[in-house]
Parts: sequence; structure tokens; C-alpha cells
Amino acid sequence: MTRMTKIAKEAPVAKPRAPGCAAPEAQEKHRVPHPYRDLDRMSRAMMARYTAGVSPFSMLEAWNDWALHLSRAPGRQIELAEKAVQNTFKLTDFAIHKSLNTPVEPPFSPSAYDHRFTSDKWTAMPYALWQQSALATQDWWEDATADLRGVSRANSDRVGFLIRQMLDVFAPSNFPALNPEILDETIKQRGMNLIEGLRHYGEDLLQTLSQTPKKVPEGFEIGKDLAATPGQVIYRNDLFELIQYSPTTETVQAEPVLIVPAWIMKYYILDLSPENSLIRYLVGQGFTVFAISWCNPVAEQADLSLEDYRKRGVMQALDVINAVVPDQKIHATGYCLGGTILSIAAAKMAQLGDTRLASVSLFAAQVDFSEAGELLLFLDESQVAFLEDMMWAQGYLDRPQMSRAFASIRAEDLIYARAVRRYFLGQEDLPSDMLVWNDDTTRMPAKMHSEYLRGLFLENRLTAGRFCVEDRIIALKDISAPIFAVGTEKDHIAPWKSVYKLRLFTETDMSFLLVGGGHNGGIVSEPGHRHAHYRQGHWPKSALYEAPETWRDHTEVQDGSWWPAWIDWLRQQSSGSVAPPAMGAEALGYPPLIAAPGRYIHQR
Repeated sequence: MTRMTKIAKEAPVAKPRAPGCAAPEAQEKHRVPHPYRDLDRMSRAMMARYTAGVSPFSMLEAWNDWALHLSRAPGRQIELAEKAVQNTFKLTDFAIHKSLNTPVEPPFSPSAYDHRFTSDKWTAMPYALWQQSALATQDWWEDATADLRGVSRANSDRVGFLIRQMLDVFAPSNFPALNPEILDETIKQRGMNLIEGLRHYGEDLLQTLSQTPKKVPEGFEIGKDLAATPGQVIYRNDLFELIQYSPTTETVQAEPVLIVPAWIMKYYILDLSPENSLIRYLVGQGFTVFAISWCNPVAEQADLSLEDYRKRGVMQALDVINAVVPDQKIHATGYCLGGTILSIAAAKMAQLGDTRLASVSLFAAQVDFSEAGELLLFLDESQVAFLEDMMWAQGYLDRPQMSRAFASIRAEDLIYARAVRRYFLGQEDLPSDMLVWNDDTTRMPAKMHSEYLRGLFLENRLTAGRFCVEDRIIALKDISAPIFAVGTEKDHIAPWKSVYKLRLFTETDMSFLLVGGGHNGGIVSEPGHRHAHYRQGHWPKSALYEAPETWRDHTEVQDGSWWPAWIDWLRQQSSGSVAPPAMGAEALGYPPLIAAPGRYIHQR
């Protein structure tokens, strides 16, 4: 309530904007305090606490759009009735063959990421029939919420998403009496698995209610086991710490590497255990590496903006690196949101004639958000306004609110399969460096997240020629530094085809890699990683555009990690080896402050 009162007293002064520059928010007037509008915002903010930040108005609109159009489509109703009959016949045929012990292929299959029915026990009757019935129902609803003329694609997808959430709740795998794995384990352990599961549930419930961070498992201590690459913090402001890593080779490439991570999670996704740390690998390959470690913002930092992250983040880091390694260009590397802000910074630098970038590498990073995957299910004007009001009240988007949104996209595996293992089978979560990092989420400042959702996701200004930096529209095509972009095959946060579209908006030399795995697992793919593979393409400035599917189908798959390919590319963009630079630049005001990984990584 203190923050609401403070906001109500501080009316921002509107600044004139250059022609063509859109306002940071679609409804600028709602940023000016007003007692009646603030009452509305407070009401929505309170409601958001009970809906996990999901706008009920947006969901009701989707339901109405779909249901009303279906009610006036007799042909579509007949088609769906036929689909129901066909699925029933398939289930009946399957049940008869299974009852007679004759070989039969299941008519319905779970998705690749659905691990609820992987046990062989689901192939026996009656469990096989229950499993197939659940998948048949899911199959029918997928058809029912697709291809309905007149319904907007966004509303159709939203309804399909909501249906999946409901079907996941009532899947037979979630009920002990219907799940053969739970029944067998209960008999085997004489019910001790259920007692252990109840203990796990109590622990998780207490942790959720208290909002306390999970205890880090033994052997995964941050700074000792994870984020343990030696180095020093050489600069700190209220937004980030800049880490310079200690060299391990006698000579290094003349051009240093700057890593710009996403601020939605801690930076050490790229510096996990020593064996799968990309930062340690880079240092071992003879590069001087710098990394940004973002702060975990609190309510008092609610007014941090995208421009702050660009100017006082990326650009400030470049200035510090130029002081440590003078007269050298920089290999700038951005991951996820870090890649988006790096793209914005690079385009502005090009506009100003700033040529300090030797190259730009973007990992699972989007610049065009028209095909941004299933995260778009959560975004429309109603939803963004709902989130803005929730952030207006608390000053940030909190960690659990983001985690639930990401988990619900893959609820079958990330929520229900885990719940069955933990609460009914009594199994502990196997500790891993990726799991520890995944639980170490951060908050998102209210103003920055609002600008990000509206300007990039909702209105797609960056590739529409309407994104302004310092009151001037920027263009990605101005970037002249060579680009190395990486997309991952199973990415549901930054779909690879969306990442690939960078080619449409840039005119510089570009290499693109499509790697196996998901948003995180595909990037953290060290040499020796099992099942690792990638496709690699290269297009000079004069190359014509090629559709992503066409390129993929005509590009040979290469086995192994993509990291060495990136290292080779970086060396091609470098000018040769030199002696390692000093740690920091004390004479210029950048002395070593504290050993890596610094302080901000420990903020909760």
C-alpha cells in the first residue's frame, strides 16, 4: 500500500516525442495518478493475486469468441461429431484387441514432452484403455479448438490451452487408483511412498506459502560448485555487476567477449558446473571474457526501464571493457532477453556510427515477436493491463508468477509428472545444476516489464520500424557487424523459426545454427553432451532469403556440440593473439572489487 500511495503522489511530466516515436505505453494517460483510475487498478491488482496474474476477462473473451462461432457452425458441429465417433471406434477396436491379447498399435500417442505414460505398466489392461481414453479426449479437443472460421487465432489457441489445462488435471496418471506405477509402488513399499509423498507436499506447501527460496542441495553451492569460474567483479552499479574472468592460457584473442544474459534468471546458466560451463569453455579456448550479472530488483527499483538496461547496462559494460582492453573491438553475446536488448543496443550504436562491436552473437533471442510461441497465449491488451496493475501495486513481477506461466505451457511434464513422482511415488527431485539454476529466478521491474510486453511482444515495434531509442527510431538493418544466431529445436519460449527471422531484418553477414534441445538445454550443450547435434548455415550480405523449413530440410545434421563451431567463428572474426590484459583498470576507476561471482548473484 505504501508504494501505491507514493505512485499516486508522483505525476510524471510528459516529454515531447519525435515524429513516428510511439509512447512507451499504449494508454499513456493511465500512468498519470487519478483517484478513480487508481481504485480500478487496485481492484485488478488484488484480483491478480488470486488468479496468478492471469486476466479472467481475457479468458472469458476467448471462450465467448470460440463458443459463439461454434454454435453458428452446423457443418463444423457435424464434423466434430464424426470425429468423436471415429475416436470411439478406435478405442473400442483397441480395447477388443487388448482383451483378446492380440497385437495392436495404440491409436493415440502422447506428445514428445509428455512423460506421464512412459512406463511399460501403461500397456496392460485396464490401464492402457484409461490412457488411450485420456489421449483420445485430448485429440478431439485439439481438433475442436482449431480451424474454426471467424475465430481469431489467438482466442482459438487460448481456448485450446485452457482445455489442455483442465484435461491435464483429470488425467488418469494423477489418481493413485488409476495409475499402475503408483499402485505397484504402494504395494511394494506398503504405503511408505504415500507417507513420504505427504512429507514432500508439506515441505512444498510451506515453501510456497512462506515464499522462501529452496535450499540449495549439497554439492551445488553457488560460487563453489556452480558459477565457479575464477574472476573478479571490476564494476558495480545499482543495475549490474561486471565480471572479468581470469585467463587460463598464455595468450588470448585480441578482441574480448562480453556476455549479456537475460535478467529473468541469474546469469550462471552459462557458468554452471565446470564441465558444462560455457564461460569456462570460452576462457579455456583463449578468450578474455566479461559477463554481466544483473541485480534482482526490489520494489524501490520499479521504475527501471528498458532504456536503463540498455544504457546503464549494456553500454556501460562496453565502456568499462574499453577501459580494460583499450583500442579493441568487442564480441558481444546475448542470451534470451539479453540478446534482445543487445540487438537494440547494436542497432543504436550503428545509427550513431559506433563501431566498437567486432561481432554480435545471439542465443535463443528474438527480435520479431509475431511468432513468439505459446507465451503469446498470455498476452493481449486485457492481459498486459492486468499484469501492469499487479506490478503497479507491488513494484515488480514476482518470481512465482513467472515460474507458473512457464510451467503451465508444459504442464504435463513440468507440473503433473513431477507431482506424481514427488507426492505419490515419494521420490525426491534428483538434484542437478540446471534444476538449482531454474529455481533461482529473479523479479522483473514494473516499468521495464511493461515496456517489454507492450513495445516488443504486444506491438512488435522493433521489426515494425516503430521502436525508439533516445527519440529516434532504430533499425536492425543498420547493424554491420557479423551476426551468429542460435535457435533450439524444442524451444517453447523463443521458437527457432522466430529466431531465424532475424535474417529478414538484417543485411549483414550472418551465420545461423539450429541445435537440438530446448531453450536452456540446447544452449548448454558442452562437447561430449549426449545426443547433441546441430545444423549450420551461412549467408553473406548478398544472399537471398530462404524459408526456415526449406533451409532446415536441405541442411545436413552434424553430430556433437555446437560450441566448437561458435569458437571457430569467433576466431575468424578476431585479429589474432595477444598477452592477456590486466584484471580491471584501477587507474581509470575500475579496480577489482570482489571475487566472482560477486554479490548480486546471491540476492533473493
